[in-house]
Amino acid sequence: MAKDPDKLGIFVSSPVNISHLVKIVEAAQRKGKKVKIFFTYKATHLVFHPDFQKLRNMVPEDDFAICLAAFNCEGFEAEYHALGLTEKQLRTQAVHGEIVEECGKYIAL
Repeated sequence: MAKDPDKLGIFVSSPVNISHLVKIVEAAQRKGKKVKIFFTYKATHLVFHPDFQKLRNMVPEDDFAICLAAFNCEGFEAEYHALGLTEKQLRTQAVHGEIVEECGKYIAL
């Protein structure tokens, strides 16, 4: 698969950069870029941050993923529906690999 220069992949493992993440997504979208986000490790705690729903609404469902294993390890297993997440958004690390392969630009926060 060729990397698409109009796609930005964002890997989020830290819960401390959500304000930067929102600004990066806004800037990329202003430039016409498609953004794909993968949350893992402690970043799964961001589901409780006030800006999380705003961010989730900025990115299409297919392009917004949370590592299911990390989500479960952090004890959030039964709560995803109440958080506005869908089963489709709870994914494996394989999706993260696809983002790396597909996106022309990639950053980690």
